Amino acid sequence: MELLRNAVRPYAWGSRTTIPELLGRPVPAPHPEAELWLGAHPGDPSKVLGADGSERSLLDLLEADPVGQLGDRCANRWGNRLPFLLKILAAEEPLSMQAHPSAAQAAEGHAREEKLGIARDAPNRNYPDPTAKPELVCALTEFHALAGFRAPERTVALLRAIETPGLAKYTELLSGQPDPDGLRALFTTWITLPQAKLDELLPDVLDACVLHIKDHGEFDVECRTILELGEAHPRDAGVLAALLLNRLTLSAGEAIYLPAGNLHSYLHGTAVEILANSDNILRCGLTPKHVDVPELLRVVDFGCGDMPVHTGDPGPHGAVYRTETPEFELSRVEWAAGDGGDDSEVRFAGGAPQILLCTAGELVVTAEDGERAELHRGQSAWLPASHPAVRVRPAGGPRTQLFRATPGTCDSLAP
Repeated sequence: MELLRNAVRPYAWGSRTTIPELLGRPVPAPHPEAELWLGAHPGDPSKVLGADGSERSLLDLLEADPVGQLGDRCANRWGNRLPFLLKILAAEEPLSMQAHPSAAQAAEGHAREEKLGIARDAPNRNYPDPTAKPELVCALTEFHALAGFRAPERTVALLRAIETPGLAKYTELLSGQPDPDGLRALFTTWITLPQAKLDELLPDVLDACVLHIKDHGEFDVECRTILELGEAHPRDAGVLAALLLNRLTLSAGEAIYLPAGNLHSYLHGTAVEILANSDNILRCGLTPKHVDVPELLRVVDFGCGDMPVHTGDPGPHGAVYRTETPEFELSRVEWAAGDGGDDSEVRFAGGAPQILLCTAGELVVTAEDGERAELHRGQSAWLPASHPAVRVRPAGGPRTQLFRATPGTCDSLAP
């Protein structure tokens, strides 16, 4: 059981306060800090801190002792790789609209681009690795997102509520075929519009959204989102695509799971994200980066309806966010201020790799062999598969919160 020092990613859409404040550093930071990465991603692996003050890359540790660190089952299944990456997301501005491939699509796309000789860090590279990238995001604060295609009937109602002469034919296209095929047809039409046509349509749509808000229409939140995106990305087809997606507001503890093909954009807020350890992204818009429309259309899932919001399966003092993916599982444990007795302990089984992250308060972690460690807010620990089971309890001070990341085949919370 060793503490981790984790990489901060300074993307432009990040916050200058959230991650520095979590880590106990001066606020505001000189530049936006968007993501805190916990894991063994080759681009920015966590550092394992030795008792003597030394640091060693978690990636190097896995390469030197894959079975001891990952366990036989995990090492064999994932090719000696840690299959998940844990993150803190601090979104001050919207992220790009994107979707991720399935395992089969990623393997085929990666092999194709390797054969073509496209450099893995090239801006037009879609598949730098051959693995899928499902993800789950759990809100720490109120968290805003676009995710999954809204039921077509509701989207038709939205389009009619803001209808302009230029928008009418697109409304009719979807109303005439209110199903996934109709969504595919409209989405494809919009993201392939010539720039001149897009420059005519977008201002009319934005003006109509302003009028809808002034008239206190039922799609107020959706229209405000379109206006915000239109201001930040004034000539971007992704603004139109956003009209087709579910607009979600998550409360703390609520989560959404994004399987392969789900089109989404995180808009604002702080969250814990866990995802398969992959870089494969097909962008749709809201970004100056490369957008490969034909490949995007191969990947996007046009299934539609309300986006499920998960509160997790109940566990001792918390919840487990179970999904269909084998790469990861996320658990959340919380204690009220003043808790700290024996009845507040939660046991985590050993036998698989895990990362513990304290996001509030202070924790005491005690292993079955007597090893003991404390985790303060913002601190995290690596427990290899060879480590014995541990018991975790709050130190008895303020409200305490812990997130635990494991492979999806792992046991979760145990009493």
